[in-house]
Parts: sequence; structure tokens; C-alpha cells
Amino acid sequence: MCDPLLLEHIPPRPAGANSVAEFVRASASLDDDERELLIRAELLAGNLPDSLRRVFPVRITAKTSRQPAPQITLCVLSDYLAIGPDGNSLIAPMRLATALSIAKHFGFLLPTPTMVDAIYAQARLQLKPQPMPAGAWMRSTDYYLWHNALIVAQRAALGRIDDVLVAGHKKDLVLTNRLWVHPERVAIYGWQHPGGDPIQPLSTVHGARYADYSHGVRLVSEIAYVDGRARRLIELLEDADFASALNSEGPLRRTLALVDRLASGVDSIRTTRARIASTD
Repeated sequence: MCDPLLLEHIPPRPAGANSVAEFVRASASLDDDERELLIRAELLAGNLPDSLRRVFPVRITAKTSRQPAPQITLCVLSDYLAIGPDGNSLIAPMRLATALSIAKHFGFLLPTPTMVDAIYAQARLQLKPQPMPAGAWMRSTDYYLWHNALIVAQRAALGRIDDVLVAGHKKDLVLTNRLWVHPERVAIYGWQHPGGDPIQPLSTVHGARYADYSHGVRLVSEIAYVDGRARRLIELLEDADFASALNSEGPLRRTLALVDRLASGVDSIRTTRARIASTD
């Protein structure tokens, strides 16, 4: 089982935290950069539902010559990052730098595509993708709300299923070696049809500043377990004996350096905003 202490860096939701309606009102007059900073601030302050303060085990068999084959246990959040309380939260699409910055603060990583497949396969609640019409508005907060309402309605139609691992309703922001070649891009994957085939193959088409309604951020703990023994997930991703079970590309190269490089986009936004404010 996954240790609840893996969640110790996620703060409790503060009294008086913004509701979804208040978040939407606050973001209405913001540009995309400012909205990213607001999303980051809300989540780092703990404004997320209590249902996300649960880690679920996802088990993967290592592909090694050792017998019996080692069992890797990933510890993943129950759903995609969302703002607001249980019963009235908004799954929050965000840029890659924002997602990595939040993950780092919480002691988590983003998944690889292989992990996304495993999470979907082992999720007790597998939701169906609900694509919406494409266009410039698909990056708007209103579109985020619209898609969120479709997800809520789908869950309601299935009956009350709480405290379970949920998957299938968003594309994942993922880690891949392709981001070493294209650090100015975001990598996305998933949105599985029933049966597991993804609508979205691994893609680095969009720029790193891109986010739309279909994106979600699933966090995977930096601590995994191999046959019950705690191990750093980064070490497993870089170890040829374990990486083949966790990433179809094989070992992920210099994972920590990659994450730090990609997450630096948040700092550049803040620096630019501070520079502009100082000249006003």
C-alpha cells in the first residue's frame, strides 16, 4: 500500500479558500500568463478537493531477468489536479511548467505514457472521453467549465462512486525524452477509449505555453516501491532494469535536470510580470 505520508507536502485546504465560482470571477479579467499564476497559487495554497489527498497503488511488473520478476508499485493521486472543494471542483488544465512546478512542491512527478496506460487499466472508474468542438475558445476558462460539467454529469449517471482511482476523461501531460529535443514543447498522451486505446498518441506538437480543456495533470509520487521497498521513482526511470516497464522509450535521461529545465517557465513568467510592474 502507499504511505499517506507521501501527501505531507500538500497543504490542507484553507478556511475561506476560493470556490470555483470565485476562481472563475478572479480569472475573468486575466490574460493566460496571469491565469497560470493564479492556478499555481490556488493549488500550492491547498485549494484542492480532499478526494485528491489520496494515493492509490498502480502495480507494474518489471521486465528483468530476475525471477520472480520484481513488482513496482507507483503511488498516484486519485484524479487530475482540480481547484475547489469536493462536490464542486474544477479540473484545471495548465501549462507544462505550471504542472511541473506544482508537482515538485508536492513531492510528485508527471507520468510517462506507459504509466498513463497502467493507471487507466487499473482505475476502478474508467470514464469515456468527451471531445468538444475545436477552436480558439478551447483554451478559455468557460470551456474548462463546460468540459468539467460533462465529466460531472457522466459520473453522476454512473451512480455514486467515491474514493476510487479515476481515469479516461483527460489527456495527460507526460514526461518523455522527446522534451530534451523539444524543450519548447509540451508532451501530451492518452484520453483512452473503452478498452484502452488512446485518442491522443504521444505528441509534442504544441508549444510549452499551450493548454486546452482536454488536458489534465495526474501526479505520481516521487517515491515508488519495488517488492515493498521504497525507491526514488527517478532512479527507477533512469535504471535500464526497471525503466523498460515504466517507459516505452527506455531509460528517461537525466530526469531531475529535465524537470528543472521545463519547470523554469513559471519563474520566467513571474520575472517578466515583476519587471513590468516595476516600470508602471
